[in-house]
Amino acid sequence: MNQAFDIVVIGASLGGYRALQNIISALPETYPVPLCIVQHIGRHESALPELLQTVTGLTVRYATDREPLAPGRIYIAPPDRHLVIGDNRLRLSNGAKENYTRPAIDPLFRTAAVAYRERAIGLVLTGELDDGTVGLQAIKACGGIAMVQDPQEAEAASMPRSALEHVEVDYCLPLDGIPQTLIKLANGSPRAPAAHVPESVFFESRMNLSQESSMEELDKIGKPSRLTCPECNGVLWEVNAPEMLRFRCHTGHAFSAGALDLAQNEQLEEAIWFAIRALHEKRRLLDRLAQSAREGEREHAAREYEKSAALSLQHAARLQELVSVRQGETATGSTEVDQP
Repeated sequence: MNQAFDIVVIGASLGGYRALQNIISALPETYPVPLCIVQHIGRHESALPELLQTVTGLTVRYATDREPLAPGRIYIAPPDRHLVIGDNRLRLSNGAKENYTRPAIDPLFRTAAVAYRERAIGLVLTGELDDGTVGLQAIKACGGIAMVQDPQEAEAASMPRSALEHVEVDYCLPLDGIPQTLIKLANGSPRAPAAHVPESVFFESRMNLSQESSMEELDKIGKPSRLTCPECNGVLWEVNAPEMLRFRCHTGHAFSAGALDLAQNEQLEEAIWFAIRALHEKRRLLDRLAQSAREGEREHAAREYEKSAALSLQHAARLQELVSVRQGETATGSTEVDQP
């Protein structure tokens, strides 16, 4: 290949369809660098490939496992599968969720960084929370180009703003400026080879490709914390990454601090609803016990059961008020998707 870069990886979430449409429609049919895209779609079927195909002469479709990368192609992560890269081939993974989502942006960016180093371009677009930040750090650390959509014009500013806060990006651009920059970079001069791949990036990339990790490997890049994984209840390791607080468990789940906070909030809310249900069931049992006591002319016992039943209802009402307050305070999470 004559171009200066071998791959462009793009991550988007809420508002991503419109951003992707604007960028891809402005790329020429002769654009020589393959593009790989993760749009947060969760498990839901999406018409994203078909819709993007209507605005470009480049070939757009879902990625398939183990296919080689080819110029003039746009590969999109399919629902509920991580898209990663190894041995110059696309890989689809059912591995553990990262940042509480699958497909996630960080695994694609991280594996592209290790595979292509200084010949990789990473682009973080609109979205909630901070998926993509760690992956963009990996691309930058391995010598590649880090790009971010200007948060001021993003439909959801959290993802690009997080990337700007934690990565020394090469470009922060409005949507209209991104396609021309991608064209200029592809036709530019090759960059100097990267000195090395950081140990944490290498090990985490290997975890993404193998779909497994071990406590021994995690010990090399972090230390056990006193926190548990909200997905599998295993121990979380705090990764040695002073630039951004994040965690991993040995089954593969990975969280930024923001994503972990979101997951814990949802776990806590589920526990509160479980307690509310249990209190309602307890009240029904106590009502039945009170009825049985009265039928047996045990008035004192009946009154005690009724008092306990009333107390259970009060506790349930207080917990329901707490849930309402928490729902009002909780910010929108990274699992928000943009369904075209």
